[in-house]
Amino acid sequence: SSQAFNKTIEKDNSLAVGYFQRGFVHLQLEMYEEALSDYHMAFSHLRENPFIDYKQLGLRHILYAWEVLYSTAAVQCHLQQWQEARVTLEKAVVWRPERRTAILELALERVQDHLFLEPMLVPLGELFRPRKKEVEQLDSKDFLGKPKVISSIIPNDEYIGFEPLRPQKQGFYEPSANALR
Repeated sequence: SSQAFNKTIEKDNSLAVGYFQRGFVHLQLEMYEEALSDYHMAFSHLRENPFIDYKQLGLRHILYAWEVLYSTAAVQCHLQQWQEARVTLEKAVVWRPERRTAILELALERVQDHLFLEPMLVPLGELFRPRKKEVEQLDSKDFLGKPKVISSIIPNDEYIGFEPLRPQKQGFYEPSANALR
């Protein structure tokens, strides 16, 4: 699964949600340094935006800066970086939508008591899907092109397709006397 995200990020290395999702995978695999790096990359690729709405790209998800910071703090807890986790959560409070105060206050209490946090994640089963009308508008492509006779032993052969052997004119295909020599 982390390989799939690696390939995705290779194709678009400013895809914040790609780093965010790979960070979650790295955290599950207990690859904490890699997870921390991914969450930092996700946050930097938000480019000071409070969120990125990926719906227009075909992913029914909005990635919020405060969620990225919350997950960053979750990794810092696993790395025993409790002080850093507190600072990260305080930064998340600045980025959060108003109604999310409670979840961050609770998180700060947990970190104070040296308890781990559950990272945020894109809902399971949510994948990038192109919009239906975009798919419908795609022209069907003929990748093979029209068949044509490349080589035939019959002069000016225009026949295209498969068929049983055609009856041959007597003597037409016999090699010439010169060819036999």
